[in-house]
Formats: sequence, C-alpha cells, structure tokens
Amino acid sequence: MLGCLYGQAVGDALGLGTEFLNKDEVLKHYPNGLSRYEDIIQDAHRRRWHKGAWTDDTDMMLCILSAFEGDQFNIHKVAKNFKDWADGEPMGIGAHTFKVLAMGDYVEKHDECSRLWWELSRRQSAANGALMRTSVVGLVQNNFIEQTEDICRLTHYDPRCVGSCVIATSIIHNIVWNDKQLSYEEIKNMGSKYDVRLEEWIDLAYKSENVAELDLDEAHSIGYTLRTLAAALWCYWHADSFESGLLAVVNEGGDADTNAAISCAILGAKYGYYAIPEYYIKSLYKEREHRHKVDNFISFVSNGKNSN
Repeated sequence: MLGCLYGQAVGDALGLGTEFLNKDEVLKHYPNGLSRYEDIIQDAHRRRWHKGAWTDDTDMMLCILSAFEGDQFNIHKVAKNFKDWADGEPMGIGAHTFKVLAMGDYVEKHDECSRLWWELSRRQSAANGALMRTSVVGLVQNNFIEQTEDICRLTHYDPRCVGSCVIATSIIHNIVWNDKQLSYEEIKNMGSKYDVRLEEWIDLAYKSENVAELDLDEAHSIGYTLRTLAAALWCYWHADSFESGLLAVVNEGGDADTNAAISCAILGAKYGYYAIPEYYIKSLYKEREHRHKVDNFISFVSNGKNSN
C-alpha cells in the first residue's frame, strides 16, 4: 500500500519536469534524461511548484483518501473535497475537471454535472483526469470496482474513463490483497465490458517492446485516458523495476506527470515501497505531510495486512 501511494506522488512530482514537452524538447532540456527533482527546469509552467512537489494528480488522490470512512469512501465527501480544492488554488487542474467542478450545485448534483459536460462534448471527452487520481481506490478491501466507477463519474462520465480507472484499481487491488498479477487476457476482458476502444490500447501496451511506441508526446491527445492507461500497462508488463518504469515514462514527455502518477502507483504496488529509491521519497516536497496522511489511511484499511 505504501509503495502504491508513494509511487503515485513520486511519479507525479518528477513527471512535472517534462509535462507538456515533446520528446525533442525533453532531450534539449535534459540531454542526459531527467532523473532528479532538482534538475527540473524553471520555466513559466514549472516554477509555480517547489521542486519535488506533486501536482493536481496527487492533490485529488488525497481528496479521495481523506473521504474514507468505515470501510468505504463517502462519495458525497469526495465530491465536497474536490469542490473545496477546486475553489482554492488548484494548480494544474485539467480543463474538463475544472468545468465540472466550477458548477455551483456540483456537490449536491455531481452526477448530473458530470454527465452534462460529457453530453456537451457530444460524448467525446475522455480525458485522463479521473485515472490520474484513482490508485487509492484499489487499496480498499470491499466493493472497490463499484467505488472506482462512482468516483470516476464524479467528473468523468465517459465509459473509456471508467474502464481505464477500473483496470488500474483492479491491478493494484489484486497485487495488494490477492498477491496476484492480472493477466493480459483478464485485463482485455475487463476493458471490453466498458468500451471496445480500450482493446487497441491494451494490445499496444502489451506488444510494444519500447515505451516510445506509445507516442506519449502526441500533441493532439496527450491527455487521453487510454494513452495514459497504455503508459501504465506498459510499465506493468515491461518495466523491470520501479525506477526504470519511472524514468522511461517521464522522459517521453507529453502528459508526463499524469502518465507517471498512475504508472508508478502500479509499479509501487508491484515492487513495494522499498523498491523506490530513497532519494525520491526523502526529497518529496512536504513528504512528512504525505506520510502522515497515507499512514492514517493505511492503518484504517490494512487490518494487519503488510503495507509495503
């Protein structure tokens, strides 16, 4: 559990360094590759954060985490946490998420607001703003799929978004609670229940030997939920360590913080907390704050389960 929740924050924080850059720009700014927070360039976008700070991806994950009550997430409280966060200083918030959360009656009518913006997009909006935050839902013991669907639809109604989130949380849940790694066939069958369009991206992730084949910096769809899902699945199947997956995804550019957040949440679950190099943990901005929040959550859900 700890590996998953730290993997999320680490991937998010390092990924900020190449977010919105294409591969050529990544090579220009980081000729030897980006691997350390202190090397993140300080342009107009990135200087808004402290080096080693996570972005909206992990902010929203923590909004979910803090709404855990009893043995499940309080969906109304999650919605309220999202709204309170959005009404503050939500640095990095995505356009689709902003539109949904900006509606005045969002907390009371979150389902209607989310569906409305999807309908206004002619059912085409399938951004990765739900997938980026979803890792924590896979850590609960009961009804995690239903909770994943509900929390996804708080802002992202498209079935591609819902399917992406369910695949990610299912991978994490089965590693943590069942000591099982879902197979290609299991993941493919799971995706088909939500939308047939997931299939090609699952195949691409499984069959690509190099992460570059995913075109993560493709300009017109870097924030597409299925492209981000493919990055996470590629790491799940092909990265032989936490760090190798982290650096592979981060140095592809594109929506790198989001791609790395969910990829490294999965890698953290798969390889464990102690597989994350100590530098990435100790150098996180507000690491103590993160530790306090995730330790409290883990103590509620683990019931003696090994949390690494």
